[in-house]
Amino acid sequence: MSQPLFLTRQQVAERLTLEAVREAVGNAFAAQGRGARHRSQALGARVDHGGFHVKATVFEAGRSWFVAKTNANFPGNPDRCGLATIQGVLLLFDGENGRPLAVMDSAEITLLRTAAATAVAARYLARPSSRTATVIGCGEQGRVQLRALHQVLALDQAYAWDRDARRADRLADELALDLGIEFKAVADLAEATRASDVIVTCTPSHEALLTPNHVRPGTFIAAVGADHPEKQEIHPRLMAASTVVVDDLEQCATSGDLHHALESGDMTRDQVHAELAEVVAGKKPGRTRDAEITIFDSTGIALEDAAAAVLVYEGLRIHGSSVE
Repeated sequence: MSQPLFLTRQQVAERLTLEAVREAVGNAFAAQGRGARHRSQALGARVDHGGFHVKATVFEAGRSWFVAKTNANFPGNPDRCGLATIQGVLLLFDGENGRPLAVMDSAEITLLRTAAATAVAARYLARPSSRTATVIGCGEQGRVQLRALHQVLALDQAYAWDRDARRADRLADELALDLGIEFKAVADLAEATRASDVIVTCTPSHEALLTPNHVRPGTFIAAVGADHPEKQEIHPRLMAASTVVVDDLEQCATSGDLHHALESGDMTRDQVHAELAEVVAGKKPGRTRDAEITIFDSTGIALEDAAAAVLVYEGLRIHGSSVE
């Protein structure tokens, strides 16, 4: 029996593109919405300076797969010890006989699948005429989020905001050149968001950054950062005033921005418009009005990890199993 493959972050990155991950994630959501069996579980543990979470799923895509990802999330790492905020590994198994197939560094998969899910949601929830975006949080995820949005929307202007103004400056300079759009770092968050058609939040914030006063009618918001019960980016009143689509209702109800809106009493579960899979599969509509404010509450689900991991493995299988 062949031994499982071991892939570093660089080896995974060499075998993934944002476009390919976006297509794979979109197909996975569509299949789930049509009834494909994707049985998932998640658990987490808090420790000093950060935490760990495990997300696992049985994934049906041509054949049966089992994927389990364990990630560490330590927001202070870059300043405290020079390590990345997100670190982890992903295990891929044959779901039909239990054979371990691969062990992969999970950082690139997490980065790309999160941005890919935002891009998939944007195709259904953003106005097609959207031209201006604001990114809140200018780390690695902010960078790839804007790249993903630029692939599905004809953006020609963007703003960057971060508590560390230097990070916003760096991101704006880099993406203005790479994407060929007008990109400006800003100190006044509300001024930028009220001028934007699309807003993406990808911070470790523990308090709401966006309130109803920050957002104009017709805006699409991708709320990406709140993947733990203590994290929050969107004020409950803004959630309640918007059409909310979640990646997974149970997960968002316990760890997303939806969690805070439920706890405050501003929303009930029945007020959630849909899971993204239902929208992609055509079972529920996406945006229905130009003036509608739409929010994608994205906590990151195992389905997305599985779609990207299978993409890596299948590419190796088709082109040979060498990872040199």
